[in-house]
Amino acid sequence: MSRRRRLGTKKKVALLVSAVAVAGGGAFVLAGTSNAAQSPQTAAESTVCQGLATALGNNQRFIADQQASPDAQSAARIANREAVIAQIKVQQEASACVVGESAQGSQAAPQQPSQAASASAPAASGQQVCNGSTVTLSGEAGAPAASSNQFPAGTKLKVTNLDNNKSTTVEVTSVSGSCALLNNAAFEQVREPGKFLIRRALIEKVG
Repeated sequence: MSRRRRLGTKKKVALLVSAVAVAGGGAFVLAGTSNAAQSPQTAAESTVCQGLATALGNNQRFIADQQASPDAQSAARIANREAVIAQIKVQQEASACVVGESAQGSQAAPQQPSQAASASAPAASGQQVCNGSTVTLSGEAGAPAASSNQFPAGTKLKVTNLDNNKSTTVEVTSVSGSCALLNNAAFEQVREPGKFLIRRALIEKVG
């Protein structure tokens, strides 16, 4: 085989190998052939980028809240969220989004679970909560779970994506900067293909 033909064959093979696995134990696999030739997209230009920017903003707000009112667990929580932010940035790069773009105004100001409980009566089991909230991923790996700034660890939440009628029931395992953030595994159960944001979500407290 001539040198020119060998180079041509290598070029074709390189174009075919383009799957990129990103954070969350390989939960999201994104094609990367066309992304390299495109300019990075902003949250305003792409629903995928908007969801990732929302997730990044939620984690950044949570860190800021922990720094403003630290407790004995704040250092560990902040370290965990910083690792999550790094994973989200990997997802942004793989999705041809602007890396580091944050949508910090996408959710209500964060509250600690104790503050939320004092502000309103506890939700009864089966009651709809967080009306009007969008749902995105926290970026955390592990078994399906959720994090919340309104419900303590051990609370069970049912999250339904009204755009495809898929639901998941998960336990709150950690604190976050939003009413309900799903980790990668839980979000994968209810997401629409190619989307990192659920605009029409029904969130219910079921336990």
